[in-house]
Amino acid sequence: MSINLKNLISVFNAEWTGSDNDTFIDHVSIDSRSLQNGSQTLFIALSGVNNDAHLYISELIEKGVQNFVVQYIPENVKGKANFLVVKNTLKALQELAAYYRNLFDIPVIGLTGSNGKTIVKEWLNFLLSPDYNIIRSPKSYNSQVGVPLSVIAINEKHNLGIFEAGISTVNEMVNLEKIIKPSIGVLTSIGSAHDEGFENAEQKIKEKLQLFKKSKVIVYQKNKLVDQCLADFCAEYPLPERILFSWSFTDDLASVYILKKETQDDITTIQYQYNDEIFNLEIPFSDSASIENTISCLLVLLYFKYDFEIIQSRVKLLYPVEMRLEVKNGIHNCSIIDDSYSSDFQSLKIALDFLESQKKNASKTVILSDIFQSGFSNEELYSKVSQLISDNKIHRVIGIGPTISSFKDKFANSTMFQNTADFINEIERFDFNNETILIKGARSFQFEEIVSLLEEKTHETVLEINLDAITHNFNYFKSKLKPDVKMMVMVKAFGYGNGGLEIAKLLEHHKVNYLGVAFADEGISLKNGGIKLPIMVLNPESTSFPSIIQYQLEPEIYSLKGLNAFLKIAREKNLKDYPIHIKMDTGMHRLGFENNTIDELIATLKGNSSVRVQSILSHLATSDDPQYFDFVRQQIALFEKLSSKLMTELNINPIRHTLNTSGISNFPDAQYNMVRLGIGLYGVSNDPAEQKYLENVGTLKSIISQVRTIPAGDSVGYGRRFMADRETKIATIPIGYADGIARLWGNEVGYVTIKNQKAKIVGSICMDMLMVNVSHIDCKEGDSVIIFGESPTVIEMAVALKTIPYEIMTSISQRVKRVFFR
Repeated sequence: MSINLKNLISVFNAEWTGSDNDTFIDHVSIDSRSLQNGSQTLFIALSGVNNDAHLYISELIEKGVQNFVVQYIPENVKGKANFLVVKNTLKALQELAAYYRNLFDIPVIGLTGSNGKTIVKEWLNFLLSPDYNIIRSPKSYNSQVGVPLSVIAINEKHNLGIFEAGISTVNEMVNLEKIIKPSIGVLTSIGSAHDEGFENAEQKIKEKLQLFKKSKVIVYQKNKLVDQCLADFCAEYPLPERILFSWSFTDDLASVYILKKETQDDITTIQYQYNDEIFNLEIPFSDSASIENTISCLLVLLYFKYDFEIIQSRVKLLYPVEMRLEVKNGIHNCSIIDDSYSSDFQSLKIALDFLESQKKNASKTVILSDIFQSGFSNEELYSKVSQLISDNKIHRVIGIGPTISSFKDKFANSTMFQNTADFINEIERFDFNNETILIKGARSFQFEEIVSLLEEKTHETVLEINLDAITHNFNYFKSKLKPDVKMMVMVKAFGYGNGGLEIAKLLEHHKVNYLGVAFADEGISLKNGGIKLPIMVLNPESTSFPSIIQYQLEPEIYSLKGLNAFLKIAREKNLKDYPIHIKMDTGMHRLGFENNTIDELIATLKGNSSVRVQSILSHLATSDDPQYFDFVRQQIALFEKLSSKLMTELNINPIRHTLNTSGISNFPDAQYNMVRLGIGLYGVSNDPAEQKYLENVGTLKSIISQVRTIPAGDSVGYGRRFMADRETKIATIPIGYADGIARLWGNEVGYVTIKNQKAKIVGSICMDMLMVNVSHIDCKEGDSVIIFGESPTVIEMAVALKTIPYEIMTSISQRVKRVFFR
């Protein structure tokens, strides 16, 4: 993009303050942490209840950013940059995108629905790309912020746009419609996602249809409710030549009527009737969601008047869409960021930002294929890519493909190869060691082979950690806080079993105030991994005090013995104002100073210059149990009394905190200066009403190692605890109690999920394996198995095992590989 700044003054109806409005903008940013921010960036300072980007304007000016859209100008930056002052910066971002969209008269496909938007978008891009230069939403950028960021990536070379729009409640789609302005609308499957934001399904459908106010054609699956909503919609927003282009398995009045559906060996053949002709289409999938998404694509191709031979040849090549960036452990202490299924300019910018937020090592390498469909000339494209690489301080570039190779001179410290095979043949000459490697390539380059070679080899059971879900849960709890309340997040016990360092890096990226660990070695590991956030050690042993000081950790002090031991070492090391955290026992009776020890605590601390009381804290025993809420109130009252006494006697004003996850939700008046978020970050709440707002973080996956059929009377596993009463198909899964699966979950108490169906665990769970009954499931060796995640959930498992979700999560062995993705 290239926009004159002075044109935006009227677009935003903004108040202008600055020295130069006759400058051109080529980049819009809302992320102060991005290394791509520069002199031609327009930074839009979004402001929410708990996030205010205005606080980072000073840092951005120091980095060279000169142009800002703000709701107010902070005192410390007045006169130092160009400012467009508006009432609402989110609205300004959307107005900018709508203004920019109107500069281009190209057909645009707009997608909305509950499920399948991103899949259909990616498949339409694949199916139509031989004939169009397409701009599309990167990844799943479909929100009130994501849509405008997607649209402002259009340039003069694009001749087709494909954008998705997602909403969670009423009155949101009206904003996105002005930005996307689709001429072709596609309504994908309507499901239960975001049901809580709507009164009923009818309201949800009608709200989504707002995207298609000016669409000449609307593609959808025909059913009674959607038909009625569309009739009302068309009456309210009439277009004389609008086409309602429908498909159905059951209604022969649909534009495309599916007569038959047959599946064999993961290939589905549908027979459909269109314009009184009958066609047979092979779809390379067997699951119903993929089939429905393919049919949505089919209707778009039919609307574009593609002939059947082209449709069939391209549909046969459809592939599963990887919509996520994955972080994996690599060889020689490397960290691998796997984005090996797409290569376009917009998603490269996202991947580089992700690389910076997740870098494990200071050295950064990018393995990059040729980039397609940028809309730029090759010269312009690779100049821009080179600048991105430079801005993100990438130490080494490995380019693969004939086009990027021809621009080798644009990349410092680069090595180029004509194809993936050439690189793999020479991979051993590269000393990949202690670095973070982004692997990003178009699907045709088969970069998954590179990932396989560089990935640390472990067994096929993995715990997948959804970093976006962690971000969602973090923001959910943060939204409950008063504006000035700080957040400490607990990453003890290896991040509740999910992976401490990677989660800590994400939290540091989101500018959390404190991290909490149980023992010093956990904090040392985080510091060695590059974490710079302050880290509180909740249960420090006196023998660890020297290490705590060496690594600049902050100890929780809960006894006079511990305090005196720390003070002794502090004096020996001539420390001054070293931060410590004083723990009060208000009724938990686990650790902490009680009322009768406060006077001696005050006497010991008074006049002491070696340490500084950074915070005073306590721990609630029953904040998740309504029958004991009175006890919690007593704890809070005692904490107020003891902490106030300490503050008055010592003349200090430290941080105070006593609320844990359930306390954040149930006792908002006791937030003090900081709260401690624990299990809630990982998607677990003790309140069923709250649980529906949290997203699942960890999914434990494995595969089927072997499938066998046993006759009636045969047994399975140690002790013959399962006896088949009929012919039974048994699948063996390579995960057992050594991986953290409780033996009590066996013997038909628990189950796994295979192909969206429950398979009961039969017989005793072994050390490294378990067996399940799959008589009712069409499955084979190598098929994926869900041990826990969405079904069963860790909450469901905990109830059955008479324990708590914490135990389920923290029991997963370190030998199980963690894979992090966005």
